[in-house]
Amino acid sequence: MSTEHQTLALILFSAFVAVTLGITTWVSRNRRGSAEEFYVGGRLFSPMENGFAIAGDYMSAASFLGISGLIALFGYDGLLYSVGFLVAWLVVLLLVAELVRNCGRFTFADVVAARMSERPVRIAAGASSVTVSVLYLVAQMVGAGSLVGLLIGSADAAARSWAVVGVGALMVVYVAFGGMRATTWIQIVKAVLLMGGAVALTVLVLLRFHGDIDQLLAGAAERSGHGSRFLAPGLKYGGDWTARVDFLSLGLALVLGTAGLPHILARFYTVPTARAARRSVVWAIALIGGFYLMTIVLGFGAAALVGPDAVRASNASGNTAVPLLATLLGGGADSTGGAVLFALVAAVAFATILAVVAGITLASSASVAHDLYASLRRRGAKPRSEVAVAKVAAVGIGATAIALGLLAQDLNVAFLVGLAFAVAASANLPVLMYSLFWRNFTTRGAVWSVYGGLVPAVLLVVLSPVVSGSPESLFPGVDLQLFPLQNPGIVSIPLGFLAGWLGTVTSREAADEAKHAETEVRSLTGAGAA
Repeated sequence: MSTEHQTLALILFSAFVAVTLGITTWVSRNRRGSAEEFYVGGRLFSPMENGFAIAGDYMSAASFLGISGLIALFGYDGLLYSVGFLVAWLVVLLLVAELVRNCGRFTFADVVAARMSERPVRIAAGASSVTVSVLYLVAQMVGAGSLVGLLIGSADAAARSWAVVGVGALMVVYVAFGGMRATTWIQIVKAVLLMGGAVALTVLVLLRFHGDIDQLLAGAAERSGHGSRFLAPGLKYGGDWTARVDFLSLGLALVLGTAGLPHILARFYTVPTARAARRSVVWAIALIGGFYLMTIVLGFGAAALVGPDAVRASNASGNTAVPLLATLLGGGADSTGGAVLFALVAAVAFATILAVVAGITLASSASVAHDLYASLRRRGAKPRSEVAVAKVAAVGIGATAIALGLLAQDLNVAFLVGLAFAVAASANLPVLMYSLFWRNFTTRGAVWSVYGGLVPAVLLVVLSPVVSGSPESLFPGVDLQLFPLQNPGIVSIPLGFLAGWLGTVTSREAADEAKHAETEVRSLTGAGAA
């Protein structure tokens, strides 16, 4: 891109940052400073507002950049991410949304702790929430680095690193000064921008092929170099048995992981009633469903028009497929139209990243303050305000995400999010399901369920090809690989459920029937809900 075109993209992005910082400043002057205000925005959002915010929180850099890139590189196999991310919302709608809203207050640990001994359960749930959040944040940081690399020059590693640091700093500012209310409005603005950008690009791609989907797919298959194999299963996950099992593992993680993501569960507390929470999910499904259908068109459009070789040359993992497609649709890198369209896509993608990292950081800092700090604080010590602790935690979480984001800049962002989903489905989902639906579930079962899914999931990732043992690993010069799969979900998710069952049946503690009855009535009717 020429200097003029780079400047245009930076101006548009700076305008979005200025608007969002303005929202944050306005909110910080007009909020009461209570924990309820900071964590859940006073529970004042309507179902439509919260539905847009959920969509803005969920449609991350993995969706906009990573999925389209995977489809452009691997065709049909890349569709797994779009299908998995969308189908997961049926699990959320049917099993989680209303019940969590009725039983909890600020974090998903509230749901579990309602029936159990609070201290061990909150420590386990808080540790799991922070781990999932940091993994998810890393993907957003990598997306930011990829965009800046394309904007300024992919060989300029320093520019990519500064992008990661800048995004991390902005997310801390949003959370510390604006809380949930500012974060929600940023996500709403971002959802509108992202849907508008996706619609515009999708229409332009379809116009190139005169609205003929068959022609689009045929052009993608021809340009890919793989022919009809590009449109059939197996290009990425069709090799030996490990690739096929990896496919199943990833699908399981994507479908079950959403219901265990802390920042998604936190959004159900920002509306006044359980009915509003359910309606929020319906709004979110409509927006998210439309968006993921468009990512399919964009992915195959990038394959047909840009070509997998050009996408891979720009970024080995395909994270820059959509910006490259936008440039071509506008008339090329040297044209004003190409520059404008690229600038718009880059600005929307940056907005996507900033909105998502703000939501994740807020949810994880709430877990640190509301769950970990309250449980680990020494007895007799002077308690600090939870909100103050959450703000400090946001800084620490931001620094950790920045450090890991700098290490993982060459990995696909959708793939990184898949790891976060696997950990969420392994550690958070089992304890949530048992707490809501199993009458005899005990404190030991809850703690074992969290750690029984969390520890194996993280350990298997460390021992997988993701970290070492291959040229594409985080540490290609090291070989600690003992686990052959890239996604641990097919092993760690059953282990989480098994550990919860085993901990319960071996526990000497009897389940509290009165607490279970109270929780059941509250979850189904909303009686006594915050």
